[in-house]
Amino acid sequence: MIWAALLGLAPVLVVLLTIAALISAAETSMTAASRGRLHQLEREGDGAARRVNKLISNQENMIGAILLSNNVVNILASALTTAVLSALFPGALGVLIATVIMTVLIVVFGEILPKTLALTRADDVARALSVPTDWLVKIFGPLAYGAQFIVRKTLGLFGINMSMETDVLAAHEEIRGAVEYHHSEGLVESGDRRMLGAVLDLSDMDVSQVMVHRKSIAMVDADLPPRELVAQAIASGHTRLPLYRDEPENIVGVLHAKDMTQAILDADGKVDAIDVAQIMREPWFIPETTRLKDQLNAFLKRQSHFALVVDEYGALEGLVTLEDILEEIVGEIEDEHDSAIAGVRAQPDGSVNVDGGVSVRDLNRAMEWHLPEDPAVTVAGLVIHEAQTIPQPGQTFIFHGHRFQVLRRQRNQLTALKVSSPLRQEEN
Repeated sequence: MIWAALLGLAPVLVVLLTIAALISAAETSMTAASRGRLHQLEREGDGAARRVNKLISNQENMIGAILLSNNVVNILASALTTAVLSALFPGALGVLIATVIMTVLIVVFGEILPKTLALTRADDVARALSVPTDWLVKIFGPLAYGAQFIVRKTLGLFGINMSMETDVLAAHEEIRGAVEYHHSEGLVESGDRRMLGAVLDLSDMDVSQVMVHRKSIAMVDADLPPRELVAQAIASGHTRLPLYRDEPENIVGVLHAKDMTQAILDADGKVDAIDVAQIMREPWFIPETTRLKDQLNAFLKRQSHFALVVDEYGALEGLVTLEDILEEIVGEIEDEHDSAIAGVRAQPDGSVNVDGGVSVRDLNRAMEWHLPEDPAVTVAGLVIHEAQTIPQPGQTFIFHGHRFQVLRRQRNQLTALKVSSPLRQEEN
């Protein structure tokens, strides 16, 4: 009688534990699979990879359905075993034996073993189990959604509000974390790490953080005689120049070096015969709040590499080029006509002398520092922001782990500062 009951229970347990093992393997493989490789396989026409990507796109619902189904199977197996053993061993002994047996079987064969195997080949296991997992989600998904609703309402009673659309993990933060991890493991070089991080930062930065300030813009008076205008354009060394009338704020066009050269050729070298109004291009104005990612896409769409930045009142703030945005990713781009920019000068004691107009981001890149880039764009702006005043030459401040000394000031502008290397804790 005892052996008959046990023999009848054994195949049922094998089936239930096998199902539980497959569900556990599906859970682990789906969460550990490489999304990049799966997306590549989907582009190559792999149907299983397409199913996995679809399941992962609603990861919370998938995990909820898997956990719910796994618990149902495990509870069913435990209930059947307890019922059989309680009949064979009266009292609490049967329950105790059933608890010990099912704990060992579920933990070893229903959890640890399948999850370990799934981790070794997550992509392949996920693709292999994509069909049964899809069915699990279709069957248990609505129930899992209901469970999530109850959980959110329960948390709401304690002041924890979570919408059903809450994004558990932002994609760009996941990528940034992976890059930082591989960099710490020595698999990603510092230069590649900076470039990948800069690409992710494009969505968080606006054009005002990389633009050339209006005080530094080289521009030409459109009403100058053609010969003088061409001479100034050539002397500037730029391929594109804003043209103004009456005052520098009144930009009326943009002169392109290629258009100017073609006009000179068409006039048989007679520079005075050039009509500048006919060759200048219409200026493109953009708001200073435009995100770098959006502006990069706009440059590519318009096939234009030059835009003028204005504030909310339409006043000229600066200009930004495609090169400015690319330099945020790859670093300074110099050609044979560029002159070395004297902005950051390292000192023997580890400090640096910095021009006030140098951006905090450029200083961080040059020195591998981590000064905040949000309160102000330039180093001078950062000092003024932290000091809450315009300091006098010789004044020294300590903030963000560095010592800042004002070297020169012209009117209300800090033109030169000395920034120490990161201070030790006791020096702060």
